[in-house]
Amino acid sequence: MYIEQKYLLIASSQLQLFKKKGDFLFNFRCPYCGDSQKNRSKARGFIFRKESNLIYKCHNCGIGASFKNFLKHIDSKICNDYIFERYKKEEPTVPDIGKFSQPNFMKGPSPLKSLKKISSLKHDHPVKRFVDNRLIPTTVHFELFYAPKFFAWVNKVVPNKFPSLKGDHPRLVIPFFDENNKMFAFQGRAFGNEQPKYITITLDPDKDKIYGLNRLNPQKPIQVTEGPIDSLFLDNCVAVDMGYNIVLWPDDIKEKDINDMIMSGRKKEEIQKIIKDNSYQGNMAKIRFTTWRKRDA
Repeated sequence: MYIEQKYLLIASSQLQLFKKKGDFLFNFRCPYCGDSQKNRSKARGFIFRKESNLIYKCHNCGIGASFKNFLKHIDSKICNDYIFERYKKEEPTVPDIGKFSQPNFMKGPSPLKSLKKISSLKHDHPVKRFVDNRLIPTTVHFELFYAPKFFAWVNKVVPNKFPSLKGDHPRLVIPFFDENNKMFAFQGRAFGNEQPKYITITLDPDKDKIYGLNRLNPQKPIQVTEGPIDSLFLDNCVAVDMGYNIVLWPDDIKEKDINDMIMSGRKKEEIQKIIKDNSYQGNMAKIRFTTWRKRDA
């Protein structure tokens, strides 16, 4: 039931008063009947284990549903992703659901608390459309956030970072977490014509700006991309802006980055093979990079 718990936690941003009460037991306000209208603190919807499955039951309206039908009622796109992953292969043996828990960013309230997760936005929302149009997997939408006034929000996190709020605008917020799920930086990505396109704010200057450390398995091959969004399409991948191994696209690759490859129809396995066949390090990287620059000059 690893996959069921994974997708329940992805959908949890859309469930009011969501809490994990115990092993295979989750409680929240019923999304079917809306739960008690007199007492907003009451939560009588439950996901629990029955034999080898998770099922839903509301103790207010009495509605019961299979996990798939419950997920479909919450968010059809998340449900489709769940069905695809659930039946494409056997469940992984990793039992620890802890890595999907709410991150403990820093002492005091998380600065992300005041922002909405992309997974909670309606599909016609501008930033939701931007994320969907770039085919960013819905399984990571709960890790991305929306700041309606980016400069003003940043100033609450880092006082006086932007002395002037002139030209303030909305941005997609991409948090950087370390291995302990503590946020040490974040990036604001414009989804309009605002410049610069990316604004990265560092909260801990002693940490390198590496995105994806919280999802990294050091026991497996690690892939590296330049931008956080590109890293979301590959397994066990981080994004860095430092002097690590480089990948130089061959002449027949016309797309500018991994996101463009996904959007043009290339499969993840094909992209990973291209990366493996065109990765260089050390002196060979320098030689290949010099040749590549002369070719494109």
